[in-house]
Amino acid sequence: MMDADLAFRLYGTRRSEPAPRILSAGKLTAQLAGGNLRAIRYDGVEVLRAISYLVRDRDWGTYDPAVSDIAITETEAGFVVAYTAHCHGPDGTLLDISTEIEGTAEGRLTFKGLAQSGTGFETNRCGFCILHPIVGVAGAPVTVEHVNGTVEDTELPGLIEPWQPFKDMRAITHTALAGVSVECRMEGDTFEMEDQRNWSDASYKTYVRPLALPWPYRIPANEPVTQQITLTIIDSRNTSANPPVSTIETGTIRLTPGTATGTMPAVGLLITPEEAKASLAALQQPDALKAQDLLFHFDPTAGHGQPVFNDFAEIAAIHVGTTTLEIAVPCQRGLDEELQEIAAWMRAGGFAPNAIMVCPSVDRQSTPPGSRWPDCPPLADVYAAAAKAFPGLRLGGGMLSYFTELNRKQVPGENLAFISHCTNPIVHAADDVSVMQTLEALPFITRSVRAIYGNKSYRIGPSTIPMRQNPYGSRTMDNPDRGRIPMANRDPRHNGQFAAAFAAGYVTSVLDAGLETLTLSALTGPFGLYAGTHEPVEEGGNRPLYAVVNGLADVAGQRWQAVTSSDPAKVLAFTVKTETGRTVWIVNLTPEEQSLDATQLNVRSLPRKLAPFGATCIAL
Repeated sequence: MMDADLAFRLYGTRRSEPAPRILSAGKLTAQLAGGNLRAIRYDGVEVLRAISYLVRDRDWGTYDPAVSDIAITETEAGFVVAYTAHCHGPDGTLLDISTEIEGTAEGRLTFKGLAQSGTGFETNRCGFCILHPIVGVAGAPVTVEHVNGTVEDTELPGLIEPWQPFKDMRAITHTALAGVSVECRMEGDTFEMEDQRNWSDASYKTYVRPLALPWPYRIPANEPVTQQITLTIIDSRNTSANPPVSTIETGTIRLTPGTATGTMPAVGLLITPEEAKASLAALQQPDALKAQDLLFHFDPTAGHGQPVFNDFAEIAAIHVGTTTLEIAVPCQRGLDEELQEIAAWMRAGGFAPNAIMVCPSVDRQSTPPGSRWPDCPPLADVYAAAAKAFPGLRLGGGMLSYFTELNRKQVPGENLAFISHCTNPIVHAADDVSVMQTLEALPFITRSVRAIYGNKSYRIGPSTIPMRQNPYGSRTMDNPDRGRIPMANRDPRHNGQFAAAFAAGYVTSVLDAGLETLTLSALTGPFGLYAGTHEPVEEGGNRPLYAVVNGLADVAGQRWQAVTSSDPAKVLAFTVKTETGRTVWIVNLTPEEQSLDATQLNVRSLPRKLAPFGATCIAL
């Protein structure tokens, strides 16, 4: 177990996640964590990212069941795991779950789950989720067997698919490496797949119960629900002539110059009405960060009114750079009436932004497959009314929520100056590994946006670890115990070195998108660079995230060049050419110290070791 003080510095909490238990059966290995399997590998190659038995509430929040009676047996022939778990519903209901996992040296893995409630139990989903990796698999051929017995030879989506690429699934088979095929068979219900890259998850997800069916639904009292996942690996290689294969680099990580180049994006900071006065005070400090753009949030449906613009004007008056006003348009009255009113409030407050970003308020709420689209004026009418109310300002559109909503409701971009959306890494899972793995999905998101909107100016953010709004339920989740929970409006890791590493990894992952602006934080509050008085005393002052965002602001507009990492899941890097020379940015995405070899970068004084979640900038 990690030292509590070190855990606090890294994660913003003294509670570290327990290390997973490694299960082995011949060439088959898996990590057992929280009763579920992840990093399922064969001969060192990841064949599935995870198999999990999950229960979700009516807001798509994930229950954290109490696991008990766990028994693990390991032999030379394989392993067997069994346990029980219990979920307590908000209305006093109880769901009991019993599972059994078995892996054999022949390359076969089964995961059985049985759920039963003596009271009945409300849920949006109860059963298995299978995560398929994306790196090296996106766009690859697969064979899908449907519940009616038909077989389809197809491929996994390359660009991100807004809707389910496959429905009515019974099994899916892909090639893990030459001569090795992997079949994943799902029994007990009808499964379908969604492209989780929409939410920046680094996976395709095959899940139980089609979304076209009603949700939430109720598991009847005393009626067992039984499901089983069977993973079968067929290795047709001549094993005596083929040594074990591994895609995991070990030892020293090599950094070499890449060929891609571009311009560093401008850095934005979020300013909300609730944090406006604290943000003004922060900007008046001697060490105030010099961001290129301030993104002011305004939402009449949250009670924001004319006085907000007085605060915004005070902040804009001391800001050297551009300002953008993002408006959640209520669309409850005539568009001209609503937007002209906001424009009048803005003028009365003396606030004069350089750009506006408008999005109907209802479009922040996701519309899953099978759901009715909410009533909303045509987006072309929304943009026309905004252009009329705010003449002469750059007009942006897109989504105040996430890429998912933009992908599913592609906005007309012809008359827009820029496209924008956010991302959030804790929509589906909030463990440390899953959050950091979302960086793998970001290049797929930006390529998909570019495929839709071409070379139009493109902004991302605010994109933070805590969730500022929940498109998939009625609310974000409160987190008073400072745990690692999905959809939480506060996250302890935002206070630790983890957030700094995540931000540095984020910018590295989206460099080739040619972003105009990237916003990774607010100034103050739960998404801020500065810890406020509501935080524990030991978190006061600048959060570790400050150093990264400040450094990115310093190099905005400069030329970057890609750096190739021999293990990009652990270390990412890029170089920047500044007026005083070149610097290299290097980030360790792991909680372990990493050894580096950057001799081909001609670094003057690069440390041979990079600290856990270390993010550093060094002169070349």
